[in-house]
Amino acid sequence: MRTKEFETDEIADAAMHVFWRRGYAATSVQDLVDGTGLSRSSLYSTFQSKQGLYQQALRRYELLTTLNNVKLLSGSGSPKALIRQLLLNIVEDELSDPEHKGCLVANACLELAGHDEEVAEFVVSNLQKIQHALENLLIKAQQSDEIASTQNPRALASFFVNTIQGLRVLGKGSPVQERRHSLMDVIEVALSVL
Repeated sequence: MRTKEFETDEIADAAMHVFWRRGYAATSVQDLVDGTGLSRSSLYSTFQSKQGLYQQALRRYELLTTLNNVKLLSGSGSPKALIRQLLLNIVEDELSDPEHKGCLVANACLELAGHDEEVAEFVVSNLQKIQHALENLLIKAQQSDEIASTQNPRALASFFVNTIQGLRVLGKGSPVQERRHSLMDVIEVALSVL
């Protein structure tokens, strides 16, 4: 028999995809019922509210995406190569998504963070995880003389977080081939600052 936590994760994953496709405001409770297969009463008894389910969906997204990116940046190999791989992975994610959903964290930031303190705190925490992983990797790159010691690792990490979010936003529009060229151009220019 499955544990409640595992079932909750499955429901949060299903809800995550509904919120990701539609956005928070455009997602009705009926959309969540349809998307998760649970009744309204089960959704409310498990998550208390639409916002509670959204918070859980954001945590699942972080676990499934952000923490995988942090793991990649913590891996062995050339720091520049790891950053390049992260950026290429993001481009491929964006180009292979027929629904052009973008990044759930960026979507949450644009839609809710300006007026929802909990979402704002989540967005900041999520982006800080990537920023810290990048900063640590850039310090490692300086120690191995892969990048100049005159570079500011914190500022570079902020720049790459901004680049990542920009890739996510750019990836949502225009035909795939045009987007691929634009996104690859962004990657090459971004990497040139190292």
